[in-house]
Amino acid sequence: MRFRSRFLQLLREAKGSGVLVEEVTWARLAQLSGGGVHQGIVLQTAAADTVDLDALINGCSRIGEAPLLMAVDGLTDPHNLGAIVRSAEALGAHGLVLPQRRNAGLTGSVAKVAAGALEHLPVARVVNLNRALEKLKDSGYRVVGLAEEGSATLVEADLDGPLVVVTGSEGQGLSMLTRRHCDQLIRIPLRGITPSLNASVATAMLCYEVARRGWMANLKGQDPAPRIQRAQIHVDPADVSTTAAEPEGSEPAFDAQPDTEIRL
Repeated sequence: MRFRSRFLQLLREAKGSGVLVEEVTWARLAQLSGGGVHQGIVLQTAAADTVDLDALINGCSRIGEAPLLMAVDGLTDPHNLGAIVRSAEALGAHGLVLPQRRNAGLTGSVAKVAAGALEHLPVARVVNLNRALEKLKDSGYRVVGLAEEGSATLVEADLDGPLVVVTGSEGQGLSMLTRRHCDQLIRIPLRGITPSLNASVATAMLCYEVARRGWMANLKGQDPAPRIQRAQIHVDPADVSTTAAEPEGSEPAFDAQPDTEIRL
């Protein structure tokens, strides 16, 4: 089937419309289809909607506080991605930048680990992470990456202003090209025998440090945390001119199109 011109045309059209196409084993297709007859193709709808990067940037520009965005580079474990989403949303992040290739998608496993956080954290799906980082830097963001050989420790790192935190893959960390796009590489010193931290744990620690210096700074005892200012995001740029803050108790403040993946 893969050599038929009609199939290749449909495949190109799917990729052109932003659908992630991935070649997997026959056993994986059987798992995805629940044992059903799939004839070599499975279409999997993502567990959450995604937004355009420009819409995310525009929405975050009106929230009244320094935006905090997360980004992943080659993170393939859905449990790690889900844990990052959960920790980031809980600690006040405003969005996630997720590349289409070589990263875990927004599967049911990610949604389960995220424990509902995906409903409140806008996810911008991008074709190329480094071009997305360039656009974010042009929009006033600083980009910091987690790396063992970072030049600054977590305590001394510059975490002010609009910020993008980039987490690399579980085994290789950040790619060389992504490192070059970072304004600063941050390391977390360890004193035990264990040489490194899980990607999601390290990301959570960095998010906590950002929160500690920011909205947590004046909290004492049983003081309640200040309500998070969520970006009002819509796919249509004409709709992004609305107010920034999300009313208390409202639905998630973003409106997007469903994301899909084709497994072959």
